Amino acid sequence: MSQSPLRLDRLRNFVGALGELLDRHDDEESVLREGRLLLRELVLHDDWLPEAFARPDPERYQQYLLHADSRQRFSVVSFVWGPGQTTPVHDHRVWGLIGMLRGAEDAQHFEVSAEGLRPLGDPLRLLPGQVEAVSPRIGDIHRVFNASADQPSISIHVYGANIGAVRRAVYLPDGSEKPFVSGYSNEFLPNIWDQSKESARP
Repeated sequence: MSQSPLRLDRLRNFVGALGELLDRHDDEESVLREGRLLLRELVLHDDWLPEAFARPDPERYQQYLLHADSRQRFSVVSFVWGPGQTTPVHDHRVWGLIGMLRGAEDAQHFEVSAEGLRPLGDPLRLLPGQVEAVSPRIGDIHRVFNASADQPSISIHVYGANIGAVRRAVYLPDGSEKPFVSGYSNEFLPNIWDQSKESARP
């Protein structure tokens, strides 16, 4: 990683562009299509995420809030995976976009059938710069895990709500649901609005 000043303007610009997108469109298909391009532009650059929101935890994956829209139309989080860490099978209840920043992650999608929880296809691997979408409309139940057994991975997730406050579910093998609200790993937000220390850029 370069020791150059963090390009917090990348996250600031992403937040502004996504807000403008939601002002223009309220249909999920348009939001996911255009939002995917915005998130891809953000995760193609690994020079903007503050270290405090990129730290793994030895016990479990971390979900750091980076920004919450004032109207709670969307939230932006960094998911930091320690080596070999994984989520339970879970849903989101809202649209989401997942962009890979560092390392790699695998996602196994599931469906609930009369026989219980059933995997759908093979796990999907996400590499840096790639973006994937989820929603109740296109598929919302999955398990995600760090594809690396010996190094952390970081993905940037954008959800169509304040995801840390959404009542969601973990799924058991028989297909039954266990409700949960995820919350966030951090107590403070990154300060992306102070531009006083940023170098002048053309």
